[in-house]
Amino acid sequence: MTYLIRPGSPFFARQVHARADNAWRSAADLVWARWELVREATPQTRAGAFAAYLAALDAEAAAAGALADVSLQQAA
Repeated sequence: MTYLIRPGSPFFARQVHARADNAWRSAADLVWARWELVREATPQTRAGAFAAYLAALDAEAAAAGALADVSLQQAA
């Protein structure tokens, strides 16, 4: 017997959405951690810390885009 949380949503689609959501949350957590490093950086290490923060922002944006794509595919 199969019980679906949302009728009409296959199990694999929910798994794909959950993975995309987890990837975005992990990327957002990394952005927060890198920002804390920027705040605590010394003047000598601030440029590198800020570059790492920008890279984390790019990764978070990519993860958010992937999550949006998955959400739009499920809505269709």
